[in-house]
Amino acid sequence: MGSGPGPDLRTLARYLGVATTYEDGLGRRVQVGAETLVRVCRSLGAEMGNEAGAATALAGIRAERSAEHLAPVVIAWDGCLTGSRVPTTPGVAVARAAMTLEDGTVLEMDTGDGSIRCHHVLPPGRHRLEAHIGGHEATAHVISAPSRTWSAPTEAGGHRDNGPDRAWGLAAQLPALRSSRSRSVADLTDLEAFGDWVADRGGRLVTVLPLLPTFNELPAEPSPYSPVSRLFWSELILDLGVDNRPVGPVDRLDVVRAAGEVRSALVTRATPPEDTLDPELVSYARFRGAQRRLGRDWRDWPEPQRSGVLDDDDIDPEEYRFHLTAQVLVRDQLADTLDHLGRAGLDLGLDLAVGVHPEGYDAWSRSGLFAHDMSVGAPPDAGFPSGQGWGFPPLLPRASRAEGHTYFGASVAHQASRAGVLRLDHIMSLTRLYWIPEGMGLDEGTYVNYPLNEMLAVLSLESHRNSCRIIGEDLGTVPADIETAMSRHAVAGMYLAEFAAGSAEPVPAPGPDRVAMIGTHDTPPLAGWVAGTDIDERIRLGLLAAGDESAERRSRARAVTALARTVGARRDDPESFLEKVLDWLGRSHSPLVVPWLEDLWGEECPVNIPGSGSAARPNWQRPMRRLLDEITVDPRVSERVATLDRARRGEPGRTADTAGV
Repeated sequence: MGSGPGPDLRTLARYLGVATTYEDGLGRRVQVGAETLVRVCRSLGAEMGNEAGAATALAGIRAERSAEHLAPVVIAWDGCLTGSRVPTTPGVAVARAAMTLEDGTVLEMDTGDGSIRCHHVLPPGRHRLEAHIGGHEATAHVISAPSRTWSAPTEAGGHRDNGPDRAWGLAAQLPALRSSRSRSVADLTDLEAFGDWVADRGGRLVTVLPLLPTFNELPAEPSPYSPVSRLFWSELILDLGVDNRPVGPVDRLDVVRAAGEVRSALVTRATPPEDTLDPELVSYARFRGAQRRLGRDWRDWPEPQRSGVLDDDDIDPEEYRFHLTAQVLVRDQLADTLDHLGRAGLDLGLDLAVGVHPEGYDAWSRSGLFAHDMSVGAPPDAGFPSGQGWGFPPLLPRASRAEGHTYFGASVAHQASRAGVLRLDHIMSLTRLYWIPEGMGLDEGTYVNYPLNEMLAVLSLESHRNSCRIIGEDLGTVPADIETAMSRHAVAGMYLAEFAAGSAEPVPAPGPDRVAMIGTHDTPPLAGWVAGTDIDERIRLGLLAAGDESAERRSRARAVTALARTVGARRDDPESFLEKVLDWLGRSHSPLVVPWLEDLWGEECPVNIPGSGSAARPNWQRPMRRLLDEITVDPRVSERVATLDRARRGEPGRTADTAGV
């Protein structure tokens, strides 16, 4: 970790919201080294070359912030400012203040007692406060948001906190959801067929991994959690219509081939006129065209292109046209898919990736929002004793506040506008992220704080604007303030049976504030978890030391036995085990149970093993072992779905036997 930091550096770090100590996933108290603190503080705006400049840097930052007089962001929960008062610098007179609402209405504020008071109940939205304080003009973003995220109305006209009571759905990775009509990857028409099948059996939701654009040319990076942008859609999900060429079963989800199929199909499609399109879309297409000419990594571009200025000569016209056309088509097709699912009584569940690819559009177009010399990850824990590096740059908290968290809000709105349910990957990022300075070890990072309440206000506002329920992925080490905030603001958490099985016996069932799953895309399917095949693969990949294998297998055996006993199944009867787990989860108090589709036929191989690179393992590229056509006519799969549906409805199961372990 290097030498210990001195008191000036520790004071500077704490002022900037940087942890000087923390507890890692192994329960160890870590003192953050001086080099880490210097580099993180410098990335956050501290002007210092080394630790010796900490005191001077702190004095400069304090002076700068004391002159602002207004916080960058002010929250009005349920339209009301706390105590009707806007916080200002104590002892500094306020001459006048006015608030301009989102619709242009101007409200004069009461400044009679030298402070700013708002006696109005503000409508939901993003407003702007302007004030003359201490002889200077000051502004603040005002976010007026409901204190609880949106929930579905009940028949009586009220609202449930976390959506339809006792509903169920199924989860899948869309590219893998291939049918006999599919090309290299599945598309939106396959999603519609999947939805019809789920709806016919009583389901209320189909949920998929992020549908965001990825880099699909060599070197391809197919992870949906490393998108080019959080503001646009993947062109690979397009139904190519008459240009669709089914390819039958495949061994790998080849995104390079899939991208080629889309390009060939769009060659003759008309390009929409620029003046009819959102300027952000035009900017995105120009960026992708510039990557073809200047290279994929914009950080290697010359100036002024690196800083966001592109001339027409910088842009490959065919690449520009392709991305412009593809985004318009996928936008329209996705709207049609949502209409189709809605008529079937289904919600679409989407997933907001926590970060973006460092070479992508968002990091270029909003360069000042990101700490490009840092990478987000996680400190060492039992699963990853060396720590994790996720490879994307973190948002700069103060830069995000300065723009009123507009980018974060746009990222949420992009998907919430199309989703009935939106899951936030790693919701702990709303309060803190683990930053790793470039070139340093995975265990040499530290946590940086984020303005939790402000981020939640943006999240709640977009949830209501789009009638979208919110789920937070709160697995792993969860700070207490996140748990409290999720409860206060009606954000449902997640329950994984595979995780819960390792905590106690009998295994605790999911509660009414948890969406229940067996596992996720980052865990093995139930059959693989029971068999321990993921342990074999983690050893092969070097993610688990051979010396730790015995302890890991004993721990897994205890967890499997605990779950089997709890649900009344035999661990050596996989089919019965699965049915009883589905029945047990279905009869729980969880408002929504969402198994991974591949659990229904006993798939053992996981979609992804976190921490393993694409060179070692083809993460995100494994197709489903069976085509959708086969799945939907398999009586065993249908009976397992029926088991879950009966349990959700509170109906008796097929049998009353409770076999012992």
